Amino acid sequence: MAGLPVPESYQGMVVLADEADMFAGMNTKEKNPRKSLHLQEVPTPELGPGEAIVAVMASAINYNTVWTSIFEPVSTFSFLKRYGKSSELARKHDQPYHVVGSDLSGVVLRVGPGVTRWKPGDEVVAHCLSVELEDPQGHDDSMMDPQQRIWGFETNFGGLAELALVKSNQLMPKAAHLTWEEAAAPGLVNATAYRQLVSHHGAGMKQGDTVLIWGASGGLGGYATQYALNGGAIPVCVVSSPEKAEICRSMGAELVIDRSAEGYEFWQDGVQQPSEWKRFGSKIRELTGGDDIDIVFEHPGRETFGASVFVTRRGGTITTCASTSGYMHEYDNRYLWMTLKRIIGSHFANYRESWEANRLISKGAIHPTLSKVYPLAETGQAALDVHKNLHQGKVGVLCLAPEEGLGVRDHELRAEHLEAINRFRDR
Repeated sequence: MAGLPVPESYQGMVVLADEADMFAGMNTKEKNPRKSLHLQEVPTPELGPGEAIVAVMASAINYNTVWTSIFEPVSTFSFLKRYGKSSELARKHDQPYHVVGSDLSGVVLRVGPGVTRWKPGDEVVAHCLSVELEDPQGHDDSMMDPQQRIWGFETNFGGLAELALVKSNQLMPKAAHLTWEEAAAPGLVNATAYRQLVSHHGAGMKQGDTVLIWGASGGLGGYATQYALNGGAIPVCVVSSPEKAEICRSMGAELVIDRSAEGYEFWQDGVQQPSEWKRFGSKIRELTGGDDIDIVFEHPGRETFGASVFVTRRGGTITTCASTSGYMHEYDNRYLWMTLKRIIGSHFANYRESWEANRLISKGAIHPTLSKVYPLAETGQAALDVHKNLHQGKVGVLCLAPEEGLGVRDHELRAEHLEAINRFRDR
């Protein structure tokens, strides 16, 4: 690998700065990523100190790629411009194109000066925390560093491409029993779920905790459900269809609420409905034998947040990230302040948390939630699936891998966990 020449350019999935206003005036749900995401030849960025160029075998779709593709809540070119001004090394990120993507599995092609842990030929995955670590605030928890960014969203040269530029401290070993596309799928969402639910920076989940998991069969919730079950907690899984309920049960969850069947309407005509919160809480107690929720795994945001605060037990915890249904949360503060509940903001994960989450993948304790795989040229359709919530689990993308099923090194461990690995496939 070290002897291979680095191409001067490569194919990457990009959004373009001069199209940032293409959806102006349109409703969010009407915006189509297929129109804004383009497969384009781009120059290979110069490799700097502490960086690596990875030949990307596979990647995956996260909701931040949807946001990037529809230019919401802001155009990501504002992130790239701000980053480009921060240093000479970062200037290359400020381009009129943005190569997107915050997941990858692949092979290290080159490493820059100062990189000693990784070498060309190493099979790796990458987590999406890009951080300079020059500020003292980042050295207790790198997520607190003011220069912390999400790679492929707030930086350029992301993973939905043939090559990617990462910092060497984003790299982790690829799970030997997984294919390239399976190994690429957990990255962002697996580490996010680990910090939000398991880490002491998040909820610090313990055995016996009752955990409410919204979207429990989805790309993020599917990992939260696994962590709850692995950690001896009791997940209460909220889903939106019988098919998604069945996925949760196949993972081992016993307490499942199908929102579509129950018909909860937490909002009516722009006003929250406390009577629906109470009906939802009654359903939870019915399932748990009278127990309230110790921890809420929150990510839908505006649509569900009022209900989440209400159903949490006295002194319980609501951990929140994302807000895919809207950022402006509303809740009745009496149910927070008078019952001493806590809201914890959680955003991705630091390198240690990402490494621990990836280690559990490598040991076969946590499994990918990959459901469907697209070729790189059809990334727009993959992003549309996620935008329209037409998917289960994670949607993968093949980059340099010519077909699915490649990259497995440990066939014995794979055979042991094959049913769990394929649990979400073709759903």
